[in-house]
Amino acid sequence: MPDPERSTELLWGTRARRGLDLDTIVRTAIDLADREGLGAVSMRRVAEVLGFTTMSLYRHVPGKAELLDLMRDAVTTPPGDEQPADWRSGLEAWARAGLALYQRHPWLIESSGPRAVPGPNAVAQFERALSIVAATGLPPAQIVAVVTLVGGFVESAARQVVHTIAAERESGLTHEEFWGARDSLYEHLDRYPTLSRIYEQGGYDEPLDPFEFGLQRVLDGVATLVRDEKRDESWCVVCGDPVAVTGKGRPKEYCSRACQQKAYRKRTSAPGRDPG
Repeated sequence: MPDPERSTELLWGTRARRGLDLDTIVRTAIDLADREGLGAVSMRRVAEVLGFTTMSLYRHVPGKAELLDLMRDAVTTPPGDEQPADWRSGLEAWARAGLALYQRHPWLIESSGPRAVPGPNAVAQFERALSIVAATGLPPAQIVAVVTLVGGFVESAARQVVHTIAAERESGLTHEEFWGARDSLYEHLDRYPTLSRIYEQGGYDEPLDPFEFGLQRVLDGVATLVRDEKRDESWCVVCGDPVAVTGKGRPKEYCSRACQQKAYRKRTSAPGRDPG
């Protein structure tokens, strides 16, 4: 088991810059994982690639578990400063960037876990998503839940993509080639009427992109949540602050007596307005 305190120190600490340093070790391990998979990464193998002894590496990082923590954060790109037009487009961009990260580094799927210690880049990405969802006005617990939901969807979708890529690499057959040669299986499927009908009606002719379809449905659910949360609120026509809806009588237009008086003064002072 990795030492979470040591991982935190390594992820957030200051690193040496001369000779065999931590950054060189991490980058070498990343290159190795990208080329050959996570199973190829070991302290001994990284040391061999660098031309050093394994003990030389242990002076910088205590073991493979901590090295994986460092690798994950190193490949996570910090978010930019550009602001999205709205929360939905911002979350879409965040989700697509997450999928692209898994596609560039498939080993991330194998190395992540519920107790993986996050580094500054990962926390910056999480902060970015929180700030996007916070713009909806949802309460704090729901903001966290939405980010967790979208992040979980991205990881699940990426897992399917990564497994498909790995199967294609191992078999030498594309996904379409493999399933296109399964005639012996398809001979048994006509006993399933709904499946057969959907197939005959072209349901499999032009399949939808599962990631894009799923992402939009997840965000549709978030949009519904946002609308439901705001259904019990209206906004002051003067200052824009929320006005509680009581459900009795005519909906209120002002959050306070002061705003009501301000609106009255504005109306009566308008050019051509007769105060009487």
